[in-house]
Amino acid sequence: TLLSFGFTYLFFYNGRQNINLVLPLMKQEFQSDLGTLGVVSSALFWCYAFGQLVSGRLGSFFGYKKLMIFGMAASAVLNVLISFQSNLVIIAILWGLNGFCQAMVWSNCVGVINKWWPKEKRGFASGLATAFSGVAQAVTYLTVNWCLILNPEWTWRAGFRFPIVPMVLILIAFVFFFKEKPENVGLPAFREADQSLDASDAAIEKEIEKRGFFYPYKLLFSEPKVVVFCLISAIAGVGRYGLLTWIPTYFTEAMGLTLKNNMFTYIVLPLGQACAMFVFPFITDKVFRGKREPMLILASVAACLGLICFPLFKTQMPATVMLFIVGVFSMVTGVIWAIAGDMGGRALSSTVV
Repeated sequence: TLLSFGFTYLFFYNGRQNINLVLPLMKQEFQSDLGTLGVVSSALFWCYAFGQLVSGRLGSFFGYKKLMIFGMAASAVLNVLISFQSNLVIIAILWGLNGFCQAMVWSNCVGVINKWWPKEKRGFASGLATAFSGVAQAVTYLTVNWCLILNPEWTWRAGFRFPIVPMVLILIAFVFFFKEKPENVGLPAFREADQSLDASDAAIEKEIEKRGFFYPYKLLFSEPKVVVFCLISAIAGVGRYGLLTWIPTYFTEAMGLTLKNNMFTYIVLPLGQACAMFVFPFITDKVFRGKREPMLILASVAACLGLICFPLFKTQMPATVMLFIVGVFSMVTGVIWAIAGDMGGRALSSTVV
């Protein structure tokens, strides 16, 4: 289940991060300024935010897997539709809808992880899943670059067409291999080492049945810790996705680099993020014994310092090294998702996300 999700997500960013690499080409064709294109690209994130707010709860209500399959399929269709547009307003609307559909996947994945892994192993599972998302960003950069080289006459449109093909093909395998919970394959549900966690899960599920669909929101937003981690996640997202969106354009315009000839420099940020996710959550499991906050604080401080220092480097090699360091420490979200699982347990984890 974990690997089937991981390999599916490996190509899922082909329908989300692809716009980052074609912004300079879109600027050229539409004779637009970067501020306008920033509004277009951020349409995805505003709709992604709203989609996340509701999709985790919808997934736990209607079924995680159904919502994930619909979100991935709809995202593929919207990307192809965008490639045929010549109006930035229409592109922004379709890109926003794409963000809403993309949001149907991650929160429901965390919900499934919490059906399969108990608290003491959850850091490993959520970390590995998040590591695939880091590698996925590098895969997107490589895939889109390859498509632009093969189809230069399509300019930016190539980035919204061919990269979608592997995304759809791997979705077919996902349908067969991904299982929502152990009971789907005849295995018993796990038991937590701390039996009070199982009792708490059961009590919350009964309360949800009694109080209805919106009760989890009331429960979670009345919990100060949840609100604090929402703010941390928002700030982490600005750092992570701000860099992923604008670094390719920065290298092109400020340093005169090209994607074709300087591929490693362009993908070093997502590679750093992927490396972090193989390590950070594992450390929280083994070294801090399930206490996620120390690692979160350490990574956050290091990422902040790295973001401040990065613009000071004006040549390619030092900037590349610094960007890798920032990539490693900016990926605090893997720890955050493990915390979301701890707070929500089996009953609420997708809604917490």
